[in-house]
Amino acid sequence: MSKLTKNQKAVADKIEIGKAYTLREASQLVKEITTTKFDASLDIDVRLGVDPRKANQMVRGVVTLPNGTGKVVRVLALCTPDQETAAKEAGADYVGLDEYVEKIKGGWTDVDVIITMPSCMGKVGPLGRVLGPRGLMPNPKSGTVTMDVAKAVKDVKGGKIDFKVDKTGIVHASIGKISFSPEQIYGNAKEFIQTIIKLKPATAKGTYIKSIFISSTMSKGIKVDPKSVE
Repeated sequence: MSKLTKNQKAVADKIEIGKAYTLREASQLVKEITTTKFDASLDIDVRLGVDPRKANQMVRGVVTLPNGTGKVVRVLALCTPDQETAAKEAGADYVGLDEYVEKIKGGWTDVDVIITMPSCMGKVGPLGRVLGPRGLMPNPKSGTVTMDVAKAVKDVKGGKIDFKVDKTGIVHASIGKISFSPEQIYGNAKEFIQTIIKLKPATAKGTYIKSIFISSTMSKGIKVDPKSVE
């Protein structure tokens, strides 16, 4: 049996096996048990009591994290010429339409979010085969197909993320960086969880929030007591 390293032992001593911590405690503890030398991403996993195979139990939404994501988000705005200036001023990294449609057809997808307009979907729609598998396809439900492109760009740059439950009933998202303060981590996590609670399907029976875990890149997951969030 391999011996624990000094860092692993220190981490093991800080986490009580089986214990569910309050969200505030977990927000502090996740910083204490992260030993990476880089600014690790902060992740949250929420297991829901829903059946994602049923359309009326699909949980999907958007949330603006009050303290941002800590990431540099590259945004492509596919819009008409009259919207280009506003999109650029809002912070879009790439702005245009036909030239980028052709680039994407050629396999270019070097962006994190694509925002477009309803009137442009005729050209953007056929790109689904390229964008869909990469999670880049614009969707009205996530606010990435809109008449107000500039506002959508500002929202994404300011910490807006979209999420949906996966086939196993878990919602996973990155909600910040380990360099965030415990209060910033708490604020982002609370906003994310409360948004999920608001989206509870009317057809969902039994316990809705089954479990919550917070972790950073390469750290152990910390179990959070759902009652400490509501």
